Amino acid sequence: MVKWMRTETFAAWAFMTPGLLIIAVFVFWPIIYGIPLSLTDYSVISETHYVGFDNFAKAFKDQNFLISLWNSLVYVLVVPFIQVLSILMAILVNSKIPGVKYFRTAYYIPVVTSMVAVALIWSWLLSNNGVVNYLLMQAGILSEQVSWLSDSKTALYVLMFITLWKGLGYYMMLYLAGLQGIPADLYEAARVDGAGRFRMIWTITMPLLRPYILFCTLISVMGAVRVFDEIYILTKGGPGNSTLTSSVYIFQKGLEQFNFGYASALGLIVSVIIAVLSVLVFRLNRKGGINPY
Repeated sequence: MVKWMRTETFAAWAFMTPGLLIIAVFVFWPIIYGIPLSLTDYSVISETHYVGFDNFAKAFKDQNFLISLWNSLVYVLVVPFIQVLSILMAILVNSKIPGVKYFRTAYYIPVVTSMVAVALIWSWLLSNNGVVNYLLMQAGILSEQVSWLSDSKTALYVLMFITLWKGLGYYMMLYLAGLQGIPADLYEAARVDGAGRFRMIWTITMPLLRPYILFCTLISVMGAVRVFDEIYILTKGGPGNSTLTSSVYIFQKGLEQFNFGYASALGLIVSVIIAVLSVLVFRLNRKGGINPY
């Protein structure tokens, strides 16, 4: 028995080792190395100087970084919408209706589509002579063309919508997995007791989905704070700094201006903010609703 357990343990570690090595090299080592790096004025071609906490003090006086932090926090507003809509979509596709498999596929296609392709499509749709302006003007909602991605008043919210649109299918599939794990007997018993559709969703579906809601909310919050691809491809933080987020600003400082020490300090500050938001999500989840476990 002991020998069998040792064999199983060895096999498990053998399968996990390649993935753990990749995570150690490309995730944990950069994090560990970034801590001492943030305390230096790192130079690729000349001598590196130790500056202590000067980079952190500089960060909180850097108006561009503060703007990028604010924009990142505003981006978190997309999280409740993406969670609610994806839960509703999961409930819909979990129903036995004709063509539901095609509906699932259609909403999952944006998830597996390259962000570059998505950006090209949306930049065409949102251009001055694009489909969006045409339809809104034909419907009488707009009287003139709007530069959606070139206007500082609309650019950030348009990018948030694109993130919402692209992520819906991913979270929908996670919630769908949770829904299919709920025993059908619970719904049958509730139906016998006279519970309606909304009542069953509120008292059975939502409590039993809480572990999934916690997980999806956590990764959604972290993704919103760290959003990079769609912003860098479509606006690069412009116009002005209206769509500049922390990840884009750190990229600019580190890989465009080669200010690696300062970029590391900014990355650590953002990591602390993500950790604080994660703790808040855990606390809210613990206080709300009924724990099914």
